[in-house]
Amino acid sequence: MSRLRDLRKERGFTQVKMQMLTGIDQSDYSKIERGTRYYTFEQCVKIAKALDTSMDYLAGLTDEKKPYPRSKE
Repeated sequence: MSRLRDLRKERGFTQVKMQMLTGIDQSDYSKIERGTRYYTFEQCVKIAKALDTSMDYLAGLTDEKKPYPRSKE
């Protein structure tokens, strides 16, 4: 999960900031970054939005960090 950690640091966010942005407890978020816990689909959506990237990038399916155009929800 180094992509997740690297992108978070690139954005200048701490794990506590990610907790505030996503609602995912900091200890759980830390486990997700270390790869000792997997995130749910809903958590992945929240993380991708907070880091302004795509879920495909987080999953390692693309090297493009830029998110896809989003709907106006």
